[in-house]
Amino acid sequence: YCLGSGLSWEPRSRAVEQVHLRCTEGSLEWMYPARALRVILEPNLSSDQHTTVCIKPASDFQGASIYVEHAGQLHLVVSEAEGARPHHVSCFSAHTPQRVALFLQASPQRDISRRTASFQYELLSNQSAAGPDFKKMALVEAMCRPCDNVELLLAICSSDFVVKGSIRNVSHDSENHMSQVDVSVQKVYRQKNRIFQQDEASGERRGPIRTLLQCKVKKGGGVFLFTGKEHFGEAWLGCAPRFKDFLFIYRAARERGANPCEFQLD
Repeated sequence: YCLGSGLSWEPRSRAVEQVHLRCTEGSLEWMYPARALRVILEPNLSSDQHTTVCIKPASDFQGASIYVEHAGQLHLVVSEAEGARPHHVSCFSAHTPQRVALFLQASPQRDISRRTASFQYELLSNQSAAGPDFKKMALVEAMCRPCDNVELLLAICSSDFVVKGSIRNVSHDSENHMSQVDVSVQKVYRQKNRIFQQDEASGERRGPIRTLLQCKVKKGGGVFLFTGKEHFGEAWLGCAPRFKDFLFIYRAARERGANPCEFQLD
């Protein structure tokens, strides 16, 4: 997490302030944007697998536009007008994965009223981003098809969240090309962040999971094992078999010694 303010700069200085961020995911908050800010993403990685950069502006993003530098040129990624759109995620290919330069250009303003250009970022491998048109489509893991047995067994080992539960409701957002599955959770096996929390009024543990609108998710009865990845603090659906089917597949694999990891059964 990085926090800065345009008020701290020398008024007559023409230098561009520069910051270095060395994590594969994080956030930046630039208060009272003035002139320009150059943000260098330099993850401490020896591999070059992280070849896609995704940016999600805060809902109150104001006062600047975000560009990416490539071959000496600046390419607009997020305009100030786009920044306030809910769930808006912009992604682009990183031509040099170990070093990505973003350029934040402050918008002209007459007064000193508070504006904040705040955004989250993630560096992903190409296998983690879905769809050829990253700018118009949110990040997902699900490819709108059931997982095979091997994918399911790997999902319970490597997913950011693994929860057992049932579907309370499914809602669709055509503008942002996504659907939301509201889950009533019986057991949380793993979660990276606190997405699945206990409702104070009912005492029931709940949580939302997102997926692509084109997957045409419908409400179904029964108990499922929901798995997937988390992007920008949101859960995105991966494999979601019926729990009884998962138990059959996992127990059969364990008997053969083919389970890639141990999973704590009920």
